Order: sequence, then C-alpha cells, then structure tokens
Amino acid sequence: MSLAIRCHLSPNHDDRGGKAIRQLILHYTGMKTGAEAEARLADPEARVSAHYLLHEDGGIVQMVPEELRAWHAGRSRWRGRDDLNGSSIGIELVNPGHEWGYRPFAEAQMRQLLRLVADLSVRHGIDRAEVIGHSDVAPTRKNDPGELFDWGRLARHGLALARPARLLTDPLWSDSAFALALERFGYDVGDLKAATIAFQRRFRQKDVAGVIDGETRAILFTLQVHEEARLRAGGENR
Repeated sequence: MSLAIRCHLSPNHDDRGGKAIRQLILHYTGMKTGAEAEARLADPEARVSAHYLLHEDGGIVQMVPEELRAWHAGRSRWRGRDDLNGSSIGIELVNPGHEWGYRPFAEAQMRQLLRLVADLSVRHGIDRAEVIGHSDVAPTRKNDPGELFDWGRLARHGLALARPARLLTDPLWSDSAFALALERFGYDVGDLKAATIAFQRRFRQKDVAGVIDGETRAILFTLQVHEEARLRAGGENR
C-alpha cells in the first residue's frame, strides 16, 4: 500500500532493545493546533515523540523510524507487559483533546488512519486486539484518544476489536471478579475505577462514568467469549 508520507524526524527516540513490534497505540495530541503538536514532538526538550502524526487534513508525518523506540506511551502496561514504548508503534492524531475543545476526528484523518493501520498491521503482523488506545495502557494517567474516537470504524475493517453487536448475559460478577476478568483481558487494574473508565471509553462510549454495571459486565464477558473463540480458531489477522 502506497501512502504519501512527509518526514519530520524527531530526536526523541532510542533503541527498542531487541523487542519485537506487537502493538499499535493511538493517541490524540491534546494541543490547540497540529503545528504546535508537530513542533513539540520534534522538540528535544519535550522528550516526547511518536512514529506517526496524522493531521486533520489527512497529512501523515513520520517522526521516528519504525525500527526505533519512540517516546509516546510513558508508564504503560497491557496484557502483563510493561514498557510498551519498546514493543509498539505510536500514532498521534491531531485533536485538541478534552482540555482544548475535544471534537470528533476529521473524516480525512480517519480515512488515512485506516490505511496506515492496515499497512502497519500487515507488515508487522499486529493482531487487531493489540490495536489499542493510550488510555487502555495508562488508565490512571491518560484518556486519549477518548470516547469520540470511532473504534467501530476500525473494527469494521478488521483493524481493532469491536464492541459486540449482541451481548451475552450479564455474568453477575462481583467487582473483584470483574477486576480479574478485566485484568485477564489486558488492563492494569491497580486502580479499578480508572481501568473501568478506560474500558468504557473503548467499548461503551455513551457512558464512561466508571460504574461497574450489568451492561459493562456483559460487554466484557461477550468480548472474552468472542476472543477466546477467535484465538482457538487461529485468529483473523495473525
């Protein structure tokens, strides 16, 4: 797949330390403008970066080569693994975020994101369950890309997990049992409410209050059942 990509290389990177690429982590920039975000990601004093930046007009900027470790995830954990900078590709989407007037992501930007994620997933063999948000891997610190991000659109193209169209029954887990199930699914549950909010930002975007209710339990239970069946069958995009 041919993508028009402009290069603006950032000095903020280091070696992956032998780690294989396993995840794609999606972020929003959380700054007023795309120009400000691009400048910050290239500023050596900021000590932050990402592999790719997607502007709202659909322009793609590569800021760190894929074989190097960009500094985008920070303290992070997913499926029992820490230091996700070493095993992931970070994609920043220009959006002012919750602090500066959070809004739906632009159509041109989303179209290009679909192409980029598809390309990266194929080339690196990234499973759709490993295409995740910053809030998924750092639930106590981050809330991006947030509840307005169209995860369903990625899922319809087989590029991320979908919220199940039909839910199985509420398993009536206690909060402790829900925490165990959520941790097994991938989340750091050291702060259970923060982890629940992060899960809801992905899979129940209309209500992200962090309440462990029947619908939230049913969504997680259904996802577990579907994922276990998919993995037994060998996965769809491994």
